[in-house]
Amino acid sequence: MTFQRKLVWTLFAAVLAGLLWLIAAYQLFHNPPHATPHHTDAIVVLGGVSDERLPVGLSLREQLDIPDLVVVTTGLPANAGSDEFCEAHDGDAHLDCFRPDPLNTRGEASRLRDLAAERGWKSVTVVTSDYHVLRAGTLMKQCIRADVQMVGAEPHLSPAGWLWRFVVETGGLFDVWLRPEC
Repeated sequence: MTFQRKLVWTLFAAVLAGLLWLIAAYQLFHNPPHATPHHTDAIVVLGGVSDERLPVGLSLREQLDIPDLVVVTTGLPANAGSDEFCEAHDGDAHLDCFRPDPLNTRGEASRLRDLAAERGWKSVTVVTSDYHVLRAGTLMKQCIRADVQMVGAEPHLSPAGWLWRFVVETGGLFDVWLRPEC
């Protein structure tokens, strides 16, 4: 086989692998399966893009009549809505706000494990962005003994933004599989 022929086959294989990854990433992160939300012991809104996530969490709390709400604070610009919500509702007996340590999904899962155990929750609904449902759900289910129901909020991303999320979430998913949290 000549060098040129090897190069063509290598390029063909790389393009094919890239297309297969893109199709898989689209299904896993852009179009994840959506469960029908049902009543649980608590609603948890993960940190991140609070403009997407917090309205979904508050709406589910009201629709499903779930008193306990957990909101992650971060102090970062994208999470300003959740941070402000926690400040405005400080003192609400059914609201828990916390800043995870470390400031990532692993930190959130670790803290939620402790909260669920302290409160005796048998089930929780976790709200995050669609692209984050699989990775966050995997972490939550590794850590929390309660039944975890994941609900995705629809993000508003450009095609380039989606491509970046596909890369980040693919790497994060492999990390969660290779280094289970709890």
